[in-house]
Amino acid sequence: MAAEWTDLYRRCRTATPFQSHSWLHSWWLSYGTPGDLRVVLVRRTGTLVAAAPLRRVRGAVPVLAPLGGAITDFCDVLLDDTRADEAASALAGALRELARTALIDLREVRRGAAVERVYAHWRGPRRRLADSTCLELPVRPLDELVARLPSARAQKVRAGLRRLDRLGIEEHAVPAPEVPGALRRLLDLHRRQWAGRPVTAEHLSERFAEHLERSVRSMVESGEARLTEFTMAGDVVATDLRLMSPRLSGGYLYGADPVLRARKADVATLLMRSGVRECGANGRGTLSLLRGDEAYKHHWRPEPVTNQRLLLARRRLAVALWLRAAYAGGRQWAARRLRDRPWARRLRHALAAAHRR
Repeated sequence: MAAEWTDLYRRCRTATPFQSHSWLHSWWLSYGTPGDLRVVLVRRTGTLVAAAPLRRVRGAVPVLAPLGGAITDFCDVLLDDTRADEAASALAGALRELARTALIDLREVRRGAAVERVYAHWRGPRRRLADSTCLELPVRPLDELVARLPSARAQKVRAGLRRLDRLGIEEHAVPAPEVPGALRRLLDLHRRQWAGRPVTAEHLSERFAEHLERSVRSMVESGEARLTEFTMAGDVVATDLRLMSPRLSGGYLYGADPVLRARKADVATLLMRSGVRECGANGRGTLSLLRGDEAYKHHWRPEPVTNQRLLLARRRLAVALWLRAAYAGGRQWAARRLRDRPWARRLRHALAAAHRR
């Protein structure tokens, strides 16, 4: 379905790179369970106008969840912009048929996503909950972003930029044929960067590496991703993977050689400068720091934007929906209470300091 899916993807203005065929197909090959794929399609006079990439999660009450799992920052459906309301209504009806014995649980839905139209058309029990926090910056020249900072922080950033220039760090975009080798270097740098510190274990797994190698090369070819390498004295010292759509650019994963810490290079500023240049050159309106509310991200004074979790069911599964919503809400309440504890705040500050080092 690659060509047909990609055509619809380009006709859906709210789509993010995580709804591209390259990302979803590769994710399924690495993480999917045979027999559980559920892709709902809506056509009008033979043309694909809506699509929902889902998977069945087994349990006492089966759940229909988006493809992408924990490594995907934004989940959504695709709707043709020229007939979005009509397509959303038809897709809601098709999902209702699929949900006769399963609950639909859509995590990490970005505000303004296409699936919000499906939610509006849903006939039956539904709930909207808060999900992960994302941080976003408006696309402005770097000087303007620095000017928004408190004076002490702004001076530190400007000093960091001058130091990067003195170190002679250069950057270049990796062409598609060289992506596999550059990704291996990225993952090696990422592993070395986090050695001895808490790290997302999945980022070190072989299946994650295989997923990136499959998906990113074609995404670079189509303009949905950019892999940037930074060199110093001819050696690659950092690599940044950025995923892109017409509306936003998001820093997904990076790796940095510990030598940069030893040389007191500000890696966060290095990546921000590169991201701002890319967004400005391509007219994107949002520079996303993606999921995560880490303290070091707040140094740039980004705007917090909360993803949504949408629960949909037929009336026969109303009790299951309310129980799932109550459980999710209870976990969020407990997490907020824990986050406010003094020892938890000290731990977050310590982790942020370790990240900066």
